[in-house]
Amino acid sequence: MTASSHLSQVWFNVTPLEVSHGKGCWVTTTGGEEYLDFAAGIAVNSTGHAHPKVAAAIAEQAQRFIHAQVNVYRHDLLEPLAAKLNDLTPAGIDTFFYANSGAEITEAAVKLAKQATKRPHIVVFSGSFHGRTHMAMAMTTSKTGYRAGHAPLPAGVFVAPYPDPLAADQDAEVAKALKGFDHLLKAMTAPDETAAVILEPVMGEGGYIPAPPAFIHGLVERCREHGILFIADEVQSGFGRTGTMFAVEHYGIEPDIICMAKGIASGFPFSALGTRAELDAKWTKGSHGGTYGGNAMGCAAALATIEIMQEPGFLENVNARGAQLTAGIQELQREHSCIRQVRGPGLMVGTELDDPARVSAVLQHCLTEGKLILMNAGTYGTCLRWMPPLVVNEQEIDLALAAFGAALKATA
Repeated sequence: MTASSHLSQVWFNVTPLEVSHGKGCWVTTTGGEEYLDFAAGIAVNSTGHAHPKVAAAIAEQAQRFIHAQVNVYRHDLLEPLAAKLNDLTPAGIDTFFYANSGAEITEAAVKLAKQATKRPHIVVFSGSFHGRTHMAMAMTTSKTGYRAGHAPLPAGVFVAPYPDPLAADQDAEVAKALKGFDHLLKAMTAPDETAAVILEPVMGEGGYIPAPPAFIHGLVERCREHGILFIADEVQSGFGRTGTMFAVEHYGIEPDIICMAKGIASGFPFSALGTRAELDAKWTKGSHGGTYGGNAMGCAAALATIEIMQEPGFLENVNARGAQLTAGIQELQREHSCIRQVRGPGLMVGTELDDPARVSAVLQHCLTEGKLILMNAGTYGTCLRWMPPLVVNEQEIDLALAAFGAALKATA
């Protein structure tokens, strides 16, 4: 933002770059410099910047409809996209609602859960991020900066413990977290007052922390026992990011509601909620909606994105590049004791360092010297997260690892 800018200063800045265009994993500044973008719009640009198939689908649709409001009439891409999502999402998910952002879709999930169960409360987990709207802020516990100054936030949100990935005894850590969840149901929100549990299968802003299998299975069992709906927030982890179409596939669980956004449309603002028809039938007609939900160009972008992701070898590349990236960071870990942990499936990889100041220095060196864009995560800012476009190739992973290695040496 320049001295004469009319833009709000409320947005934080990861980089000072002013960019003019992007292609694949690269962005180009207005000054002509190229940067390798491993932030990918915060895990949004799943098929890379300006993928030709996605761009063509948006351009073609814009000549037919830019906006065809769903309450007034139904355009001809709403059902085809729902059919595709029905094929992709976990078993039992067969009915879909559309919005524009992750926060909107988590809010929608909460509204559906409350109406379907006639219960008032929601359980979230320490370190969670579910959005920046008022209810989503109340459900977000990864950093006070997302909530500070906005109180009072909506009531009826209860925070359960989440296993510490750095704990030496993971079995004991999971048992402790589940005991804390059980205590919550005994002490603060009775099961018959609890509409839903919402969980990121791989925690995003909280530090790229995959939920331990025993933990997520224990939660699902308790939800089933008490008639509590289980909501999988796959806003960041969905659409191939973890090497499967959805992260819950790694666990073999079936959520009652699934939240989708970010990578669903390669960067076009679009989100979707998936649920079972019998739950959707309890959502009072007209009690939720939105002017732009189901936008025609968004549907076109999502359909094109899904078509790309279903091409032979797409998810195989995600897993191969994720394995290459993880192995490369683990090799650097042997040389640099500041790396405490490397974690995460597919191309949703977190690198935990021992000092937030070191993370900041590494990020700055990667940007200025390595022409590599990365971001941090975690309550304490100690996690460096890797979320490149899913079309990243072997050479680009090597370039990123080289820049990271040089930054570690320079900041030691």
